[in-house]
Amino acid sequence: MITIDELRARVDQEFEQVLADLESLVRIPSVSAASFDQSTLDESAAAVAALFAGAGVQARVTSSETPDGKPGRPAVLGHREGEDGAPVVLLYAHHDVQPAGEPETWDQEDPFEPVVRGDRMFGRGAADDKAGVVAHLGAIRALGEHLRAGVRVFIEGEEEVGSPSFVPFLREHHADLAADLALVLDSTNWKVGTPALTTTLRGLVEAQVEVRVLEHAVHSGMFGGPILDAPTLMCRLLATLHDEEGNVAIEGLTGYDDAALEYPEEDFRRDAGVLPGVELAGSGSLASRLWTRPALSVIGFDSTSVAQRSNTIQPSCRAALSLRIAPGEDPARAYSLLEQHLVAHAPRGASVELVQGELGPAFRSPEDSDSMRLARWALTTAWGTNAVETGVGGSIPFIADLAAEFPGAEVLVTGIEDPDSRAHSGNESIHLGELRGAMFAEALMLARLSGTLAEDPGVGGR
Repeated sequence: MITIDELRARVDQEFEQVLADLESLVRIPSVSAASFDQSTLDESAAAVAALFAGAGVQARVTSSETPDGKPGRPAVLGHREGEDGAPVVLLYAHHDVQPAGEPETWDQEDPFEPVVRGDRMFGRGAADDKAGVVAHLGAIRALGEHLRAGVRVFIEGEEEVGSPSFVPFLREHHADLAADLALVLDSTNWKVGTPALTTTLRGLVEAQVEVRVLEHAVHSGMFGGPILDAPTLMCRLLATLHDEEGNVAIEGLTGYDDAALEYPEEDFRRDAGVLPGVELAGSGSLASRLWTRPALSVIGFDSTSVAQRSNTIQPSCRAALSLRIAPGEDPARAYSLLEQHLVAHAPRGASVELVQGELGPAFRSPEDSDSMRLARWALTTAWGTNAVETGVGGSIPFIADLAAEFPGAEVLVTGIEDPDSRAHSGNESIHLGELRGAMFAEALMLARLSGTLAEDPGVGGR
């Protein structure tokens, strides 16, 4: 048996090595986007497998094909057998990362050379989600011989590109992944010092829309006036997607106000870096606007660049749209409503055509359960602050797939990032205190599920 204080001391002893492991993983530029060197994913997966093997987990690198027959990216699959009758826990994170982006958005020369400044480690992937990888690793090491629950490890290599082989992987490796509980460490905490259990995630609908008005470009002086250029008409079309308050104006989309927490506007403006004077959009509570109402952004726009301009009327242009859908909304239905809206609002008879992109389902956890009560207790104990339940405006579509493939396993989504982690952006970082807290909370949960925690917190579980 082990006490909470003894386990806390073990976490502290392991933490320096966890940071060293995180630094070594950040140095591998494991960008999964197809335009980047994919061999880095092989290197990253091999490094992750070696780390888990060193912690007593039998780990291997494997992959599955996508539904259209293309090779999937390398993932790490591991297992450690538990005692007879002990529950089995699946630990999920991902080792692939986003591209570094523009150099000027970083305060360091190389985004893949980790830098510790104050209480944060900066580097691409330091937060999203290599911190999740090492938190799982550190919890297993800290618990050591007191880990008697069975463990399954799944460290994905293509989360940042939509997990194209995720469902085939689950089905091909179903027996190796089967568990009573899945712990996903790829979300965010409420703020530094306040842990969160993520109970809702919005889904995702991506689409490209093209507006075309001419067969070819024509002289803007000779033909300008009767003909409006495609970018102007595109702007008019995009403006129909929101009402005067800034709410998404696509008729029929699901959205509701039931966020349990209040998100002060001052905090939101600081967290998001909103410029002074910019008005926030939408109605309803701020938390609901982020978690349980739809949101739509133009994330790409193809038109003639200013540098390549000429005095011609542009015949066509394209925009990439990202629609976040509320929990409970069907992504295929939402795409159909988006398509109907855009075609119905075609400005001045312009040709409007859509190409469907990624469709990702939303997620809503059960109202309450023994596992959720255990997680809240572990988070509260690890941070010394009451854990809260939050939604996340972003999407983790594979969670719904995981729940569908393993309907008997409850999925818990917990945080390791904080509002200033800047995942996907320049100066991405992980707060070291949050990393330690996540590692400790997971060790507490595994100890409780193993039946080796000396104190009985009386919070459900084994």
